[in-house]
Amino acid sequence: MTTNDDARSRIVRATLHLVGTDGVAGVTNRRIAAHAKVSLGSITYHFPTQADLLRAALEHFVDEETERLAELAGQYRSQALSLTEAATLTEQVARDLAFTAERIAPFELYVQAGRDPELRQVAERCWRAYDTLAVSVLSALGVRHPEALAPTIVATITGLQLRRLSTGTDTNLSESVLLLLHAEAVERP
Repeated sequence: MTTNDDARSRIVRATLHLVGTDGVAGVTNRRIAAHAKVSLGSITYHFPTQADLLRAALEHFVDEETERLAELAGQYRSQALSLTEAATLTEQVARDLAFTAERIAPFELYVQAGRDPELRQVAERCWRAYDTLAVSVLSALGVRHPEALAPTIVATITGLQLRRLSTGTDTNLSESVLLLLHAEAVERP
């Protein structure tokens, strides 16, 4: 890795940290430079606008998250899972999402994506990765039409995670997902 790439990477990581700590409004070039230990000029050299910087930060998160989720999805693509095993997987994914500043930042950036169409395209990649994991697990459970249910499962997990983040209280994520899965598994007339 060249020094230029290293500086760029440190800037992106510092941006994610600051977004997660202080929100998008708290991101300034001076704060990023101090946190990343780079010169102030290197920020504008790599990222001419704040929109470019925020996009790169979300892309960095999405790239790492997509890789993590693809690995998980690959593990469950052709396995038969019980509902309990699916709940365990849900808990594992949720546990992996400890609320560090870098894990809070995407929530902020998803809201920002509502204002920035280019950022929205990056956010969409992450949601597709979550949906792909959900489809893999739902398929392993033998759920009919897993593609139709996946966004609901993903929204439930994300909503409960956001609730946990904003209230500081734990929610029973696996129980909620089990209820959705059980309802889907019940035969319909």
